Amino acid sequence: MKVVAVYSTKGGVGKTTAAVNLAWEASKEFRVLLWDLDPQGAAGFLLQVKPKKVKGGVGALVAGQSRVSRAIRSSEYDNLDVLPADASYRDLDLVFDHAKKSEQRISKILEQIDREYDVVILDCPPGAALVAENAVFSAHAVVVPLVPSPLSMRSLDQVTEFVSASVSKARVVAFLSMVDRRKTVHRDAVKNLPGGQTPVSRVVVPATVQIERMGTERAPIGSYAPTTEAARAYGELWTLVAKVVKPRARKRKH
Repeated sequence: MKVVAVYSTKGGVGKTTAAVNLAWEASKEFRVLLWDLDPQGAAGFLLQVKPKKVKGGVGALVAGQSRVSRAIRSSEYDNLDVLPADASYRDLDLVFDHAKKSEQRISKILEQIDREYDVVILDCPPGAALVAENAVFSAHAVVVPLVPSPLSMRSLDQVTEFVSASVSKARVVAFLSMVDRRKTVHRDAVKNLPGGQTPVSRVVVPATVQIERMGTERAPIGSYAPTTEAARAYGELWTLVAKVVKPRARKRKH
């Protein structure tokens, strides 16, 4: 099972949007679990999935008192399941802090469903806390959305350093997000950032009303606007990530 963490130290960069669309793209070929680790629960909202009430919340999952399969919900899309966040995720850092081998708890939980899924997408909250450490520890790739701005570019350096400082061998894959080509700084970023010594790919997701519609459609953009530039960009992003993590479609264990 391959694990992809969608992560940035900065909020408001299109992280959850990317996670949802990557999961949907991957589900065309693989069995996918999207795990929403952000207490805001936006990924579950966008896929119209409500969290199950699990006794003890996420703390029970981390402590091994509850099976993760009990908290997983099906989406309306084939091969795409969701582990939605609930209010208990607000305390997830504290839960990890009190657990043994605290940076390995997500990895341990995922071992329970290793035969059930080919790909897991982790929608991580912003910041550099224990949740992020767990996600990076378990990930084969870390996908970083970048809005062309000095602060956002600084976040790429922070993520790269964060991954390098961990024991993870995950590869960082960055892409330009919410790009407005009417702005000179955005056009310059598209021209100058990809390639070279940076992990910035040539994938460019535009700032468009079609992406904003995800909040009202509550669906991946490829399902309602498949011919748009944004939908094609997320398809390209998944193709790139798949080349990095090399998932395999396996037979389900019975």
